[in-house]
Amino acid sequence: MNAVRAHLVRRDARLVLLLTPPFDQLPQDPGYIKGYLPGIRENGGQYTHAAIWAVIALARLGMGDEAMELFHLINPINHVRTPEDAERYRAEPYAVAADVYAHPMHVGRGGWTWYTGSAGWMYQAAIQALLGLRRQGGTISLNPCIPTVWPEYELDWMIDSTRYRFVVKNPERRSRGVASAELDGRPADPNAITLVNDGKEHIVRVVLGPRVEVPMAT
Repeated sequence: MNAVRAHLVRRDARLVLLLTPPFDQLPQDPGYIKGYLPGIRENGGQYTHAAIWAVIALARLGMGDEAMELFHLINPINHVRTPEDAERYRAEPYAVAADVYAHPMHVGRGGWTWYTGSAGWMYQAAIQALLGLRRQGGTISLNPCIPTVWPEYELDWMIDSTRYRFVVKNPERRSRGVASAELDGRPADPNAITLVNDGKEHIVRVVLGPRVEVPMAT
């Protein structure tokens, strides 16, 4: 990840490159990506699948500030904030682009949209890696990795007609670490919150900080 930071993140162009330098007039044959011009798609551009994996990796390392920064860097809406940005990007701001060019003549232009699986990965990066929500069978876990400047956040999740409202407090301005969790006012295990599809509203309150061991309600 230090190498990613040093060589692949281009904040000036708002790109996270797949590789650098691109292949260009070399005797080695890396495969079909050499058929693209340098800086286009996999040949040294941003290949969004891998860029989002970098966000997930930073979150797993507990680096919430940097993970969110790269998420915003990749987010297509941030590539069309001004008319000049939109003219450069030339792709939909509401659909994830499979690639973004790094070629000097087309820096920041969006590539193929709509068909890419990186849209699903971006959803996972946002919901699971950053906000920390995961479902496994009959339980939910919450283990976020957020920017330290966030004092709190809330997340509403509908399961059929049942609403789970997550209220996450961050009094110590941490990126991760769950001190305590409650489900409907009772202590709960943040790694195994009971999931009940009963058509009601349930409130999950989480406080980030050093883990405090609290006896679970029976």
